[in-house]
Amino acid sequence: MPRRPLPTAAALTTAAALLLTACGGGEDTTGGGKAAEADQATRSAAPGATAEKGPDRPRIELPSDLTYEFDWARTGDRDKDAVLRDGEQFIKATDLAIAEQDPTHQAYRFYAEGEAAAGTQTYVQRFVDHKARTTGTYRFSKARVSVKGGTASLVYCENQGKAYNKDIETGKVDVTPVSENSYVVYSTRLRKNDRGVWVTEKVVSRRGAAQCRP
Repeated sequence: MPRRPLPTAAALTTAAALLLTACGGGEDTTGGGKAAEADQATRSAAPGATAEKGPDRPRIELPSDLTYEFDWARTGDRDKDAVLRDGEQFIKATDLAIAEQDPTHQAYRFYAEGEAAAGTQTYVQRFVDHKARTTGTYRFSKARVSVKGGTASLVYCENQGKAYNKDIETGKVDVTPVSENSYVVYSTRLRKNDRGVWVTEKVVSRRGAAQCRP
């Protein structure tokens, strides 16, 4: 899941086979597009951001210069709202792993398994190798959720127009201009595990998605 342009424009792919059926074909795939308690940085809460009673969830505290806007309306369906919540936490947990430069961080592993977890580890390692992390504001919208038994799909858009990479050692931010590649569509497959967590197993993404552009 190419949630951000990697340093030196490195492209990350995995063997995820999930087809982006709801939004057209996807090419780029990775594991990690993204906690029970609110992050310390200012951000808009997604539906169901407060965790339900259940397993102890990892606490996610991100740098104050990294924020999110989730324009994901509550559906009123308990399972669908739980998918949205856990999908959001996977996004944030991935950024936490990047911020803490830990490719095997337990937070994202709480919300991802299989190909998604393996892809996320590789994705985070690229940032570690470049001594970089994410900064700015990431906007998510147009979420569509489908639940069937213990499996679900979540399709959504991301706007990376005000999101950048930051050199950890120098503090320099790589400010890039907004382009059609700033808009990414994701299709994810999730499964409800024995702990009641909707874990992401596969992700397909495509940059320059027309349905995600203003």
